[in-house]
Amino acid sequence: MPIELTMLCASVALLFVLVIIQATAGAQAQGALVMANARDNLGPPSIWQARTKRCVDNHREGLILFAPLILVAFATNTIGGEFTVLGSQLFFYSRVAHAVIYLAGWPYIRPVFWTIGMVGIVMVFVALAPLMKFS
Repeated sequence: MPIELTMLCASVALLFVLVIIQATAGAQAQGALVMANARDNLGPPSIWQARTKRCVDNHREGLILFAPLILVAFATNTIGGEFTVLGSQLFFYSRVAHAVIYLAGWPYIRPVFWTIGMVGIVMVFVALAPLMKFS
């Protein structure tokens, strides 16, 4: 499997892990029975529960940008170039660091890793740009 697709699969696996962490935080904060119901009348989230939700939402947003570009790169045989390889690696590894930093609650450094992930997405996009035709 090309490294870009490996990084995409690993990014999905990271989302799965983060969702499990978020579900656990919800059960701890609200109670497992409450979370197993319709959740129409949830109490306010704990700080940890809210943080895990923001972390999952943030990773999901990045993945929505990253995944289609990697799939297009694969479909157009653009995969394997410097920009797609490095861009996909930057995205995945920065997202792992971002998640750890976000969940740990460390201030100020988190946006640096978010930015590195966005740079990775832009690199993949730049590799695809010459193939785009608007007419």
